Amino acid sequence: MTPRRKRLMLVVGILLGVSLATLFATRALRENLSYFYDPTQVAQGEAPRGRSIRVGGMVTKGSVKRESGSLEVKFDVTDFRHTVTVSYRGVLPDLFREGQGIIAHGQLASDRVFVADEVLAKHDEKYMPPEVKQSLKKPMNEGATP
Repeated sequence: MTPRRKRLMLVVGILLGVSLATLFATRALRENLSYFYDPTQVAQGEAPRGRSIRVGGMVTKGSVKRESGSLEVKFDVTDFRHTVTVSYRGVLPDLFREGQGIIAHGQLASDRVFVADEVLAKHDEKYMPPEVKQSLKKPMNEGATP
């Protein structure tokens, strides 16, 4: 092989390696993304099923139901236009309560119940997760079903 051909093969090999590394990194990042959806988007079918997402809003007053003798709890989350039922098995954060903003991380089940594997509650009186604040600012008639 001539020196010129060796250099060409080296450059092609390096470009191929960098391309494969970029492809694998992009795929890994895409799989680990967790998009936020508000209850209206979930009700309209915009949220994917079987994929890890976040759902947030205000916990509806009177909706928290606990299974006795179990860590299973179900509650409704609303953006004041639509409501999503969240099912969670575990210990809820100390600041979790009805009428407060939360974000739940998990997957949407086939029966339109959101199965959470993590629930995050707001941490003081003035804080609200940015995604929840944005979804609550939308006009009340936008996206509402008659």
